[in-house]
Amino acid sequence: MSGRTATRSVVSPGWARLTRAGTPELSFETSVRDAIILTPQSGPRALEDDGFPFETLSDVAQTESWRKEINRPTTHIHKWWAQRLGTVFRAMTIGAFAPSGADVFELFYKPVRIPGGTVFDPFMGSGTTLAETVKLGAKAVGRDINPVAHFLVKCALSVHDRKAILETFHAIERDVADKLRSYYLATLPDGTQAEVLYYFWVKTADCPSCATPVDLFSSQIFARHAYPKKFPQAQAMCPHCGGVNEVHVEARDAKCGSCKKTFNPNAGSAKGQSATCPSCDHTFPIAKTIRATGSPPAHRLYAKLVLLPDGKKAYYSATDEDRALYAEAERALAKRKNAYPLVNIEPGYNTNQALGYNYRSWHEMFNARQLLCLSILADRIRAIPDSILRELFTCLFSGALEFNNMFASYKGEGTGAVRHMFAHHILKPERVPLEANLWGTEKSSGSFSTMFEGRIRRALDYADDPFELRLSSGKGGKAEKVFGLSEKIGAPVAETYRAFVDDARIYLSCGDSGVTDLPDRSVDVVLTDPPFFDNVHYSQLADFFHVWQRHILGEDGTRVTDTTRSEREVQNAKAEDFTDRLASVWQETHRVLKDDGLLAFTYHHSRPEGWRCVLQALMEAGFGITAAHPIKAEMSVAMPKQQAKEPIDLDIIVVCRKRAQLETHRWNGDLWGTVAPPAQEQVSRLRAAGRKLSRNDVRVIVTAQLLRQLSRSPTLDSALHLLDTASSDTEALIDQIHCKCNEQTEKPETLKGAV
Repeated sequence: MSGRTATRSVVSPGWARLTRAGTPELSFETSVRDAIILTPQSGPRALEDDGFPFETLSDVAQTESWRKEINRPTTHIHKWWAQRLGTVFRAMTIGAFAPSGADVFELFYKPVRIPGGTVFDPFMGSGTTLAETVKLGAKAVGRDINPVAHFLVKCALSVHDRKAILETFHAIERDVADKLRSYYLATLPDGTQAEVLYYFWVKTADCPSCATPVDLFSSQIFARHAYPKKFPQAQAMCPHCGGVNEVHVEARDAKCGSCKKTFNPNAGSAKGQSATCPSCDHTFPIAKTIRATGSPPAHRLYAKLVLLPDGKKAYYSATDEDRALYAEAERALAKRKNAYPLVNIEPGYNTNQALGYNYRSWHEMFNARQLLCLSILADRIRAIPDSILRELFTCLFSGALEFNNMFASYKGEGTGAVRHMFAHHILKPERVPLEANLWGTEKSSGSFSTMFEGRIRRALDYADDPFELRLSSGKGGKAEKVFGLSEKIGAPVAETYRAFVDDARIYLSCGDSGVTDLPDRSVDVVLTDPPFFDNVHYSQLADFFHVWQRHILGEDGTRVTDTTRSEREVQNAKAEDFTDRLASVWQETHRVLKDDGLLAFTYHHSRPEGWRCVLQALMEAGFGITAAHPIKAEMSVAMPKQQAKEPIDLDIIVVCRKRAQLETHRWNGDLWGTVAPPAQEQVSRLRAAGRKLSRNDVRVIVTAQLLRQLSRSPTLDSALHLLDTASSDTEALIDQIHCKCNEQTEKPETLKGAV
């Protein structure tokens, strides 16, 4: 938690009515002693106020973002992409029902309930909106076109019997754990036996000149600490004899303890996209050479990390015994029937890189031992008689896939050891993959048993007693866990709208959100996070999980086909298609939303096309923007953000109403006078709160304020024309605000006049 420690606090009961000094008494009523009841409002909402406390909420959200899986474990029981922050959506939900003038940050830490409200999320993803809705006592409706999203949200929000879950886990453990562990054993030099935590592999390619297999190491160092300046010891493999040596992480010269030959630990055969054969010095392109073989790349086992009997860890070279044990796993796998799903990988933006390395089927991303152990575990889970338990353990199994494949790698000591396969948001073939012990030990990372403790049990604890984070004042302040604010998470999930209306709190469905079975004007608020049009294609990546979920659970209504891809999914690389499909969802949202209801969603984009698509889709659907607030985005430590030159750390909360409820405005030279002041004010508030802003952060703030004004234009054509011709003025305003907000010698001042 970014250096903060967590303590427990509980709110005091006794709220009856809420008043604010200098403002009229707010129309809150209470039905129980310790709850503040919000009811759907017909007038302006707190989420539309310019004073919405985005800067203080961003501080809390940032603390959550460092360890989302701990601070919001219910919606992190399984991988999903761009998982939004619960802090943000709790505040959005409260602000969407509280009347204008309410202090949202104060209400954030009060036991608010919204029993008469219905919230709909048409892009439910990992279920963040729905979990926060349930915590606040409102009714939640979620829909997603992707079966994996539907599956994981159903598992997260269903009622779970803790005793039955624990009994089922222990039954699985009794039946298969020893069998799985038997394939991860090694004999130590003193003759004793120990469990292997991780096996280290390296991709190889035959030299086109002399046919010698070449290890594709970029460095002989294969293990280092996460904080190498403080802990400079590293493990390197001798290229002459394969011996494992402890070296300094920056060493350029080392002597092998086994063969006594010298080598450069920081050098390897591979450099960039090419490799040089150590036998004949021929340099060749790696990807092209592998493609020419027509098969996925070969791998060589070279080292292992062993858990010693005294609880310590030790690195060793791979031995003939290790290779014999792997061969035994290969033979056992060959004898199994229907051991794993046989599904081809389809071409796509996020799958083409794997296809370029000749990975043609999803099972080829695993080695034989991984497939054998996964098959044994999958068969046992399939035999669970209770459907809810079977689905929950399939969800756990599916989550473990992310860490147990040959696209995963080693993060090293001092952190979670396994770097999961989606660290780069693409299916990137890993040159030095890591094979983890699937069942795992107490000191394993990414194993089935440790993920049961870290994901399932933690999620159960949070669902029973949810908490919010509260930051104490002052530099280096502690983060408190505030309990007693929310209802428990978990309710029977309705599979039809009729069942939802009759007697349910949650309704989930899987399909095109441009077509739903919701009645006209049946929803009070729509809260969501739509996908980007040119970024990560969720369905292409989700198929990795889907084929295994289908393998275990069968072909039911959400798993009829062997892919999650759909022609109707909104995410699309073509701006025109993205706009059309997003507009169809907004049009359906317009139909099901009450006339005085709000549509609010989070969004950011670095390219003008992304914002143009959103404006066009909203206006085509009959919406105008009433407010736009910057807020902390979900990523704090993600690899794509770390690699970006101008990373975006902010989302924009875009708040909309039906255009029939709004007044339009013709812009006659007064546009920038309405855009610049609120944009500068928001930047100044974030800077005063100590938040650094990149140029792209300023861009999303300025662009959102521009769209807010343009959405009030009389026609869509006039709005798009102004947007298309405003690029130079937009860039000038972004430059001016960015330069002003980053001046260190003077306090930021409000921009005067139009650009």
